[in-house]
Amino acid sequence: MIAKPRTEPVPVVPVVPGRTSAQRAHHYRGSLGRFATGVAIVTFDGVTKRHGITVNSFTSVSMDPPLVLVSIARTTKAHDELANRPFTVNILGAEQRQLATHFAGRPGPEPRWVEGETAPRLWNVLAFFECKPWAAYDGGDHTLYIGEVVDFNYRSGDALGYANSSFTTIPESQLGMEDLL
Repeated sequence: MIAKPRTEPVPVVPVVPGRTSAQRAHHYRGSLGRFATGVAIVTFDGVTKRHGITVNSFTSVSMDPPLVLVSIARTTKAHDELANRPFTVNILGAEQRQLATHFAGRPGPEPRWVEGETAPRLWNVLAFFECKPWAAYDGGDHTLYIGEVVDFNYRSGDALGYANSSFTTIPESQLGMEDLL
């Protein structure tokens, strides 16, 4: 069955030069939320303690050298401690929703940690990328941290996704890209 095209108009939120209205900001956030992403946790050892930050803004930057980017909100409690520190990007499996909420401010049971060679990581995640700091850039209300990947691995399983303000499952494909190479 083919879906019928949307017939009701998309609401137009007026642009007010020089300021962003609460309504426009809410609509912008909702628009961004239509893009499905994976869920990851950035882990690192801070000055006084170990930290984890749940993120959905993660991407590869370069294959040679291997670089990845995470975007961290400046309002995040551990934001300032991440500067110039090694970190791990932990990609979550579909069954790891509790980890995502734990590091997003709704603590649950203490997670199991693995002492990585470069930075701490979480046990049994779908994939991980241990990184040395490469660069940090101003990204408005976020900082864009780029890390040089020094260790990585993955396991089989479905991924935890996020879209439309809800967690979802991203099924593992039958044939992985690495099998095509």
